Amino acid sequence: MLKTVVNMLRIEYLRGGLSEAEAGPDPFALFERWFREAVDGGIQEANAMALATATPDGAPSVRMVLMKDFDARGLTFYTNYASRKGRELEANPRAAAVFFWQPFYRQVRISGRVERVSAEESDAYFRSRPREARLSAWASRQSERLESRAALEAQFERVQKEYAGREPPRPPFWGGYRLVPTEFEFWQGRVARLHDRLLYTRTVEGWAMSRLSP
Repeated sequence: MLKTVVNMLRIEYLRGGLSEAEAGPDPFALFERWFREAVDGGIQEANAMALATATPDGAPSVRMVLMKDFDARGLTFYTNYASRKGRELEANPRAAAVFFWQPFYRQVRISGRVERVSAEESDAYFRSRPREARLSAWASRQSERLESRAALEAQFERVQKEYAGREPPRPPFWGGYRLVPTEFEFWQGRVARLHDRLLYTRTVEGWAMSRLSP
């Protein structure tokens, strides 16, 4: 039954392709262009990406996170340093991310090393968050086992009382990471599953582009 339902979901990708000339030599510029088109096209949370990390012995884990900044240095996201992804990144500072913008039949894969952003950057972003989100950063011991939902809510109430009438500072265990790309892959869905896949690899001179078989 499930197989029948899944087969019914198959669609053809009818949008245009991605040529080397259209892509250009700079993967950051192409990513920015595709991202803006996703936002302008009405995709909700176009900044959502699947982030994969791994332990030093290679056991992977993946979860959805929100990209909060993007520039020539890389992609920035924020989390509790003691969360599962935080612990894995401290032990094995490499990661991979995937953006999927289904209405455009587009996917971007990015991999590279990961570094913590500066305390000043983390402070600035933390101050920009809604107050309740700042309080929840203090209340949640991310990825740790919880006795119950009630226990989490009680911890949040305690934090609310502690910071009543004053601004909560950024917790020392919470901040940003930057994924510094060494590879970008841009995937454009095409008819008959003859997709376009362009791979950019960082070199000493800059970026080398190659086309991959779908």
